[in-house]
Amino acid sequence: MPRIRHLRAFTVDAQGGADYHDQPAGHWIDDHIATPMSVYPEYRQSRQSFGIDVLGSLVVEAEADDGTVGFAVTTGGEPAAWIIENHLARFVEGAPAGDLERIWDQMFRATLFYGRKGLVLNAISGVDLALWDLLGKLREEPVYALLGGPVREEQVFYATTARPDLAEGMGFIGGKLPLRHGPAEGEEGLRANVEVMRSMRERVGDDFFLACDCWMSMDVPYATRLGHRLDGLGVRWIEEALPPDDYWGYAELRRSLPPGMLTSTGEHEAGRLGFRLLLEMDCADILQPDVGWCGGLTELVKISALADAHGKLVVPHGSSVYSYHFVITRHNSPFAEFLMMAPRADEVVPMFSPLLLDEPVPVGGRLTLPDTPGFGVRLNPECELKRPYANRRR
Repeated sequence: MPRIRHLRAFTVDAQGGADYHDQPAGHWIDDHIATPMSVYPEYRQSRQSFGIDVLGSLVVEAEADDGTVGFAVTTGGEPAAWIIENHLARFVEGAPAGDLERIWDQMFRATLFYGRKGLVLNAISGVDLALWDLLGKLREEPVYALLGGPVREEQVFYATTARPDLAEGMGFIGGKLPLRHGPAEGEEGLRANVEVMRSMRERVGDDFFLACDCWMSMDVPYATRLGHRLDGLGVRWIEEALPPDDYWGYAELRRSLPPGMLTSTGEHEAGRLGFRLLLEMDCADILQPDVGWCGGLTELVKISALADAHGKLVVPHGSSVYSYHFVITRHNSPFAEFLMMAPRADEVVPMFSPLLLDEPVPVGGRLTLPDTPGFGVRLNPECELKRPYANRRR
């Protein structure tokens, strides 16, 4: 097995890409969506106003001594690039390209004193995904084959979108709508949240499910009231209603929602121990780790095994091909998320455009992955990469 010769971290100036919140004005993803900052009126209208797009995209390359290059993209930008170049590279360079478990463990243990979650796990995730891509290319196999192979011929998708009604016409099995109003907007905002879901239910068929994306914006009493007012509208789950660390609140919310309405969270959780706490406290019915943030594919496999042992579903958050290669190999991941990146949510476009080439998208709400080695995507040469810490400290 070749050894890893170089590990490199880049930033990208182009809008979009892995930092998909970095969009021009007028995009639905930035239009008055409830957030933790919604308690402040001046930060309600735009998520970019409080800095959701400040990190930017991160590109990680891992080059083997035979010249083969694996890569991955995630968020983290220049701060994550610094961590990779100045700290994580020492555990990667010189190691056999197949030693993914040992490399991951060393990166995680070595960063415990300032890491564990957040930006550091973004950086570790990017390195880990690049190493999986490299290993697939060296073995001339797609990543899903390295994970044990597919358990179904194709995967189906729900859409996260401002227009679930349009998503139904595109063949998706359900639509998750980001809510616009949080508790600080009072009863009027609560009524508006309910009415938009009621309106969407009237526009879509009975077999098309709806879900609410709350993006950490609520508290237990408000989310409970919301759930009961949505009862009967075919809302399958309420997602990430509370701050990620409020395990006690999630457990209470799950007990308090109407029968049949599920709770989901995990988009901003990291590491198997964080998800273990969610599972043992019975906080959610569906876990939604982001493979680019939770610790990478090496850790997602462990998170999924824990969830499976607890009888819970794992439906990873976004992350395009990095999720698709995983979902197709797991029985407790029956469908995948697709984030509608068209500004008006009226067409299917690749999630990480323009950064990736050959990025697959569902057609008719379904996708069969090709057998291209690694994750099967290429970097767009028209996107200029910058390596801000090439002369790293040794």
